[in-house]
Amino acid sequence: MTNQGGELPDFNSLLSQLGQVQENLRQAQQEAAAQVVEGSAGGGAVKVKVTGGLDFQEVTIDPSVLDDVEMLQDLVLAALRDAVEQAHTLASDALGGIGGGGGPLDLGGLLGL
Repeated sequence: MTNQGGELPDFNSLLSQLGQVQENLRQAQQEAAAQVVEGSAGGGAVKVKVTGGLDFQEVTIDPSVLDDVEMLQDLVLAALRDAVEQAHTLASDALGGIGGGGGPLDLGGLLGL
């Protein structure tokens, strides 16, 4: 396997760079897992707080929606979905710059390709 210059890659350097990428990935995951996002539905009538690691922290329900059980169920479900989507976005954003410009695991730059 050769790069564009015809030289073999320096495998020690490659392993060192891969180790750094792995450490950056671990750190980004920890940072994302520690952050809290809030999903909501019904104009804020139902709110759900969750960490980037999907540890649900809190549910808040406005008393004005307690009279309609079906609507409340729909709002809770929508708020949960919103919270999970935000947590996934948080994790994706945290991991976006790791490994290269093409995505979290783009290692082409490390291989000299």
